[in-house]
Order: sequence, then structure tokens, then C-alpha cells
Amino acid sequence: FKGATDLVTETDGASEAAVLEVLRAAYPGHAILGEEGGVSGDTGSDYLWCVDPLDGTTNFAHGYPSFGVSVAVLRRAVPVAGVVIEFAGGPGAWVTKTYAAARNGGATLNGKPISVSRVADVTRSLLVTGFGYEHDAAWEANLKLFRHFTDVSQGVRRLGAASVDMCHVALGVVEAYWEYRLKPWDVAAGVLIVEEAGGRVSTMD
Repeated sequence: FKGATDLVTETDGASEAAVLEVLRAAYPGHAILGEEGGVSGDTGSDYLWCVDPLDGTTNFAHGYPSFGVSVAVLRRAVPVAGVVIEFAGGPGAWVTKTYAAARNGGATLNGKPISVSRVADVTRSLLVTGFGYEHDAAWEANLKLFRHFTDVSQGVRRLGAASVDMCHVALGVVEAYWEYRLKPWDVAAGVLIVEEAGGRVSTMD
């Protein structure tokens, strides 16, 4: 445990080790950024792999069905391929859903094309957000946004796994997602999946 609200399980480390073993064998000349292990490999490479071995660790620890594994590769800081494996269903009924995208190649769920919602009106939208572990100024600012969008939309959800939230936008089951202070491994795959599904990604400013 890093703290009462920042859980780290053995699974995080084991998952990252498994992913990195495959990447290092296949692409020994590439750089890798892992959430648990930091930067490794050839830092001068044009290619950087971003790995979140367990996005939604707290959900995983409680058996709550919203967590995943996110892997993306960037070429000169631009995502060119990404995949998110979502674990859904819950204890006794776990299923995996594979979201994938390649630059200019579209986005898919389990091999079938997906696209974002066509709803453009916030009043007809279902939204998703996330809150970090630090209860600071950004956390307080997001509480105000949560309050505002709860009043003007059809609802706001807080599921707890950024990569999965972005994939749900790409799938069109929610219209939008926002969160403060996300890390590269949180969003590298999700950004590309959303864009290739016809969505738009921007920074908070």
C-alpha cells in the first residue's frame, strides 16, 4: 500500500513485468515508460511505449468491474497504435473487451469498428469524470465542475479508470470524459482510440 487511498497490488508489478518482457523482446531499440518502473530502454529512440499495467487498481482490489490494461506506442511523441483491455462483468462473470486503434486506421472493439456518439448537446449527454488521490486545488475545481455538469446533463459518472473511460467515449455509450492531472500512461492509448473513433481530445485549458 502507498496509502489508504492509493492502492498498489502485486498484480500491478506482475502485469507490467509481463508487458515489458514482450515489448523488450520485440522492440529492443525502443524506449518504454511504465507506471510502476519508469523509463527504460533506449531513451534516444523515436519510439516510446507507454504502459499502464493496471488502470483502476482500487477497483481491481475491490473486484469492481471497471479496470484495464493500457499499452500505446508513440512515434516522436505522437500516438500511432494503442490497445486497452477492459475487464468487465464482475466476480463470477468476468469478461474482457479489447479496444484498439492505429493512426489513420480507425478504432475497434473486439475487432469491430466503433465510433463516438453523435449527440452534441450537453443536456442530452451522459458524462464521465475522474478524481485524483490528492485533495488539492484541482480536486476542488473538479468538484465544482462535477456539480455544474450534474445539473445541466443527463448525468455524470465516476468509474475510476481513465483508459476505460476514454474507450467508453470512443464506443459512444457516453458523450464526454474529463479529468485533471492525468499521466501519459493513463491516456496514451485512449487518446488515439477516441480520435480514431471520430472524437476530439483537448487539454483542460
